[in-house]
Amino acid sequence: MKTEFDNLRLSPFHSYETDSNGDKQVVKIYCGELLIAKKVKLKKSIRYFGIKDYQEYLSPEKE
Repeated sequence: MKTEFDNLRLSPFHSYETDSNGDKQVVKIYCGELLIAKKVKLKKSIRYFGIKDYQEYLSPEKE
């Protein structure tokens, strides 16, 4: 999901925000007001979360 998360984050149609608190970092990606994906990094652990059918929000791959 890392490459898909980067695709969502770098899309000009989406916005994202980052929140850091000590060892924990959270990156949230929004499409308008809708939260579509989230990455939680805690020490050396990274977890990715996406809404159901988040693939619909992916940008087409450039060749």
